[in-house]
Amino acid sequence: MPPGGSTAFIGKPETPQQWLMYLHGKLPGPDHPSQVFSSYYEGEQQKLAFSQMRYKAVFASVFERWRDNFCGVVVDATSERLHVDSFRIPGEDDGKEARYFWQKSSMDAYSTSVHLETLITGSSFVVVWPDTQGEPAITPVPATRMAVSYKAGSLWELEAAARFEPDPWGRQQVTLWTEEYVYEIPYGTTDWAQGTSQPNPLRAVPVVPFERRPRLGREPTSVLVNCVPIQDAINKILMDALTASEAAAYPQRWVTGIEIQEDENGNPVAPFNVGLDKLLQAEDPDAKFGVFQPVDLQNYVALVDLLVQHLGVTSRVPSHYFLVNSSSTPSGEAIISAEAGLVAQVKELMLHFGESWERVIRLCFAVKRDKRQRAYEMETRWRDCEYRTEAQHIDGLLKLKQLEVPLEVLWAEAGFTAAQISDFREMRKVDAKAAAEIQELGPQPQQDLAALEAKKAASKPPQGNSGNVSRKLHEAK
Repeated sequence: MPPGGSTAFIGKPETPQQWLMYLHGKLPGPDHPSQVFSSYYEGEQQKLAFSQMRYKAVFASVFERWRDNFCGVVVDATSERLHVDSFRIPGEDDGKEARYFWQKSSMDAYSTSVHLETLITGSSFVVVWPDTQGEPAITPVPATRMAVSYKAGSLWELEAAARFEPDPWGRQQVTLWTEEYVYEIPYGTTDWAQGTSQPNPLRAVPVVPFERRPRLGREPTSVLVNCVPIQDAINKILMDALTASEAAAYPQRWVTGIEIQEDENGNPVAPFNVGLDKLLQAEDPDAKFGVFQPVDLQNYVALVDLLVQHLGVTSRVPSHYFLVNSSSTPSGEAIISAEAGLVAQVKELMLHFGESWERVIRLCFAVKRDKRQRAYEMETRWRDCEYRTEAQHIDGLLKLKQLEVPLEVLWAEAGFTAAQISDFREMRKVDAKAAAEIQELGPQPQQDLAALEAKKAASKPPQGNSGNVSRKLHEAK
């Protein structure tokens, strides 16, 4: 039964209640794959999941907090390279106003959360709506609290979006956006028919989906979709190794030729209390003692290494991020070469995420009734996603300067933020003004007096009885 006691319907939603029923049904439940991927990222899926029942009872207290989670490394290796620097509209401005919207909503920090959530679960959302002062506010929302519906035949235009936001006391606020109206249900109201409707001043659904590498006709997926089976296999092998190491902590001994003792229930009783400080002895001359070969854990280590290699190939995360059973760190050139696949993957994500962030900024301008709400040529500037030594980086920029690349472009390539570049521009103006003032205070260059007198004499008209012809020629000149 849908929340609010609404009855089911057939066909396209028409009323706000029908839209809410439809969109509420699209929210991911507790068993949705996105929630599974979230638990794998946090490492909460383990907890002796691959141990036999008898070992769970014996070793539960020993390995209760054990985890060896590579899924977090796979996600973080990509997320840590995705940082938005600024926005630029070619030929119009340097993104100063867009930077104001960005900073006002603390998106320097929360934009990384949007990227992280999208990589883990496959999708997340950002809402742009006026605050109490009428300024645009950017609000990230996880996919567990929002659902959208695209227009038929479109891959990016939204027909409706609904946000189901709970408060700390368990109440829920519901907001539905369409191009025509905004329908709101306040906290504590469970009947969806008791909401209030008002015209949408933006005439657009102010929600921007972020999707991880969406395929045509398919749902977006997590970066862990192909990593989870390998992580399960690693957990299985490691649990077997830990169980074997615990069972074989002391050398296992055997004895023959002695009488087996039994308790009152007929169960055999261990004849010896084996320990490091115990000496085994028997009165029977036929008794023989021996030691089983200790368990060799190297086979487990080799198998885990193989699975980690498969995990690196599948996720395109270079092997030096794991450094399993390796005592040497690769050289700088080797690291750059190994990270080529990861860098290419990050740049592909920048294409999709950058387009979504540009739509967010255009919605901010729409809130301000600014013509730049249709600035489709806007560009998202990303920080450099490649890790290089400072010497290599600056040397490459100096070579670009020889090609007469503009100085501000080189500053951006050097990693300076848009705010820093704006400060550099003003500093250069101040420096140029100060240099001009110092030049005026210094001694001025003196000209040769003889040359100056000769120049004046040459400029005078001819004097005396040279005749009118000479004077006229001179005047003509």
